[in-house]
Amino acid sequence: MQLHFLGATGTVTGSKYLVTAGSEKVLIDCGLFQGYKQLRLRNWEPLPVPAAELDAVVLTHAHLDHSGYLPLLVKQGFRGKIFCSEATFDLCKILLPDSGHLQEEDAAFANRHGYSKHQPALPLYTEDDAVRALKFFSPLRFDAPCALAEGIHATLVPAGHILGAAIVSLKYQETTVTFSGDLGRLNDLIMVAPTPVEKTDYLVVESTYGNRRHDPTDPMIMLGNTIRETVSRGGVVVIPAFAVGRAQELLYYIHLLKESGAIPRLLPVYLNSPMAKDATAIYHRHRKLHRLTDAQCDAMCHAAKIINSVEESKALNQQHMPMVIIAASGMATGGRVLHHLAAFAPDPRNTILFAGFQAGGTRGAAMLGGAESIKIHGKYVPLRAQVAQIDNLSAHADADEILTWLGHFSVPPKKVFITHGEPDAADALRKRIESERGWHCTVPEYRETFELE
Repeated sequence: MQLHFLGATGTVTGSKYLVTAGSEKVLIDCGLFQGYKQLRLRNWEPLPVPAAELDAVVLTHAHLDHSGYLPLLVKQGFRGKIFCSEATFDLCKILLPDSGHLQEEDAAFANRHGYSKHQPALPLYTEDDAVRALKFFSPLRFDAPCALAEGIHATLVPAGHILGAAIVSLKYQETTVTFSGDLGRLNDLIMVAPTPVEKTDYLVVESTYGNRRHDPTDPMIMLGNTIRETVSRGGVVVIPAFAVGRAQELLYYIHLLKESGAIPRLLPVYLNSPMAKDATAIYHRHRKLHRLTDAQCDAMCHAAKIINSVEESKALNQQHMPMVIIAASGMATGGRVLHHLAAFAPDPRNTILFAGFQAGGTRGAAMLGGAESIKIHGKYVPLRAQVAQIDNLSAHADADEILTWLGHFSVPPKKVFITHGEPDAADALRKRIESERGWHCTVPEYRETFELE
C-alpha cells in the first residue's frame, strides 16, 4: 500500500492524495491549485498517473481546491466513480459548472482585451466539461461503508467546515488511512463540530491554521464595526467570499446585525453570485448538517438582493453610495468580485473586507500585505480603499481545535502526515503534535510517496 502526495503540500490548494493498494488506485480529492503562478501552472501539467488507470475518486468536500480538477480528470479519460456525501454532490452540481463557465468568461475577456500572453487564451476546462463530469458522481450516506475498488472500502463522517464536508477513512485489508479533509470549528455559528475519530493506522490532517489561534472576539461585532465605519464615510464594503460556506455565514450575520439594529436596516446588501443563491437553498435540504432552523435558513436566504445577470453586476459599480457587496471568489483569484475591486479599490472611503484565510500568491494575500496596487485583467488598479480582515470567520479549525480533535484518538496513529498548509503552519502543527502528543509526524513534499506497512 502506497500514499502519493500530488497536492496540498507546501500550500493550502490542489488537494490530491493517491492511494495504491495492490493493482487498485484511488484518488482522495481532486482539487485545483490556486495562488502563486508556479502553483497554478501545475493545473496544466499531466498527473503522474493516467486518469484512465484510476479506479475511483473520493471527495472530502466541494470547494474547488478539493474538487475543481474533476472536469479535467474526466476529460483525460477517467471513467470510474466519484464518491462523496450527498450534500457535496448537490454543491458540486453548482460549483463545477460555474467554475467552467467563469473560466470560459475569463478567457473570452482576455481575448477581447488582448492582455493574455497566450493567443488565444483558453479555459482550463469548459462548463460542458464540468457537466459531463457530474455523470460519474455516486453520492454516499455518512457512516455507511462502501466498496470503492477491489478490497478497498471507504467510510465518510461529517467534518463540519461546509455542508457535506467529510472525514474519509479508507480500509484495505487490515490497514486504515484517514483523511481529515478540512476540519470545521468546534463552536461554529452554523456548522456542526467535526466528528471525533478514535482510531486509524495513518492520518492525513490539514494545517491551514496550524500556527495560530482564532481571535476570540465575536466576528459579528467585528463585521458590524467595519460596516458602520465604512457607511459613515459614505463608502462601499466589498467582501470577496466563497459562494459556498462563507457567503451563507456572512448573510446570516448581516441578518442578525440588521435585526439588532447594529447596522442600518435599509442598508442595501447584494449577493453577486447566482451560484451562492442556489447553495443557500441547499441548506434547507440538509438540515441535519447544520445548526440553523428552517426560519433561520429563510432569514439567511433573504438577507441580500441576489444579482443574477452580468448587466446587474456592472450596474452595481455605478452605485457609489453606502452598500455591501458579497461576491466570489474568496481570495480574489477570479470571478465577478474582480470587477467590483477594479471599481471600488481606488476610493479611500471604501473597504475591501476579507473573511478567512488568504493563500500566498493570491490578490487577497497581496492586499492584506500592503500592496499599493493590484493587477486585474492585465491592468494595475490603485488600492486606496481600506483593507481589513476578519480572520476568525474562517470555517477551518485553528491549531487548538485541531489538537482537541486529535485528542479523541484512543490509539496513536503509526504516522501523521501534515498537509494543506503554508510551510510555517504545517511545520508548527508538526512540532505541536510531536511535543504534546508524542506522535510520529511528517510534512510531505510535492509528489512524495510513502510505503504504508
